[in-house]
Amino acid sequence: MKTYGKYLVLITLLTWSLFTTSCRKDELLTSGDVQLRFSTDTIMYDTVFATIGSVTKNLRIYNDYDQPINISNIRLASGNASYFRMNVNGLPGRSFDNIELRAGDSLWIFVEVTVDPNQQLLPYVVQDAILFETNGRAQDVDLVAWGQNAIFFVADQVLNIIDGQGKTIGQIKYYEIPDTSLIWNNSKPYVVYGGFAVVDSSKTLQISEGAQIHFSNNAGLWVYKGGKLLVNGTKDNPVVFQGLRREQAYKEQAGQWDRIWINDGAVNEINYTVIKNGFIGLQTETLFDPVMPNRTLNVTNTVIKNMSGLGILARNWTINATNSLIVNCGQYNAALTMGGSYDFTHCTLANFWNGGQRSTPNLYINNYTQDATSIIPIDLIKADFKNSIIYGDNDNEIELDMKTGAQANYQFSNCLIKVDYHTPVIDPLHFTSIYKNTTPNFVNVNDGDYRLNSNSFCIDKGDASFAVGIPLDIDGNQRIQGAAPDFGAYEKQ
Repeated sequence: MKTYGKYLVLITLLTWSLFTTSCRKDELLTSGDVQLRFSTDTIMYDTVFATIGSVTKNLRIYNDYDQPINISNIRLASGNASYFRMNVNGLPGRSFDNIELRAGDSLWIFVEVTVDPNQQLLPYVVQDAILFETNGRAQDVDLVAWGQNAIFFVADQVLNIIDGQGKTIGQIKYYEIPDTSLIWNNSKPYVVYGGFAVVDSSKTLQISEGAQIHFSNNAGLWVYKGGKLLVNGTKDNPVVFQGLRREQAYKEQAGQWDRIWINDGAVNEINYTVIKNGFIGLQTETLFDPVMPNRTLNVTNTVIKNMSGLGILARNWTINATNSLIVNCGQYNAALTMGGSYDFTHCTLANFWNGGQRSTPNLYINNYTQDATSIIPIDLIKADFKNSIIYGDNDNEIELDMKTGAQANYQFSNCLIKVDYHTPVIDPLHFTSIYKNTTPNFVNVNDGDYRLNSNSFCIDKGDASFAVGIPLDIDGNQRIQGAAPDFGAYEKQ
């Protein structure tokens, strides 16, 4: 009985000890030395366009103590005047009181910013801070956003798409560019928002060197039949077509906008231009209007990259491309369809797409169209590839989809290509001086550098006669006239 009593006392003391310890751990830590730990001390937004909200960024707050703490206040320093917005524990607001954070736990805060416009042409900085007060101790996390004014074209009209039975099957939102806005320069960025900016019939859009054009999701540029596009970039100051987001995470992200869509009726020029991060880089498409005979696009010294769909989609068109780079598209780098006339000289078509599985080849050419019931052959006037590189990480990077009953006049001359045994590269009618399946040895495809290494197989393999009239490469480097040039858009120095 005495022994039992001893055990009872010990059990009672142990239970009380555990109880008091547990209570002590659940008590709020009230020391003025308490410090919150943050996942970052500054939330930074790269250039955000005035009036357009940013991406959402997050901040994580940690309680590293073994007791809960009470954050008496979390607030934006500028209060209701702040350009920033935050969400704490799923609730939006600018100030929050008495947020309890359990021992060893963490708390998420989500932050966005919208910058109001001002009269500055250059980027300007907007700053604020999130203030924290815990047991009388103040801490803060800085908020910094670069804002910039822009010229906005916001879609305000709707075009219904009608099928052959008169049924509406879709809509296109658009904004018709007025005559007073048909010259774009580099004084401010241009933002096309919510749909297509349209160059209407008989009008010409001129885009000067250094212009920066940004598109929101599903937005693009539409040069309607009879309209004309002249893009005049320079080597040191190219024109850039890109998505709306300017944060680092979006720098090379495909699929952020729709396409540049050009209809027939004019000779269009694109020189020293970067077209990146959309769905289709260039879609050239005839509307089969008999009074609009011209359907030509000249592309020089231009980079088309990181398109989630196609770099170029051509339908019964004339495209002349020189010194141009088309790389890393989720489907085809170039699809030349429904006939037409195509000339690619000193171009690099390389596809090492890393955004998912790519089942399509780099280059696709056909000579037919197709309706609901039949295939209709169309004469392919010509498709010539000279002193060019057509390469990628698929086994076969060229698909020649030709139907009988129409011309199939295509020619690959002095090119490095990646093909499997299905492609008849020994056919002299279509292939001359062809090198196949030899690694071109680019400088670094992971970093987007498609210049040639010093030991590249492509050096001095070209035909000098094809380089006549193209004395400089895309970087402005000299091709020695009369000497064998390199394959592709870059001449190794």
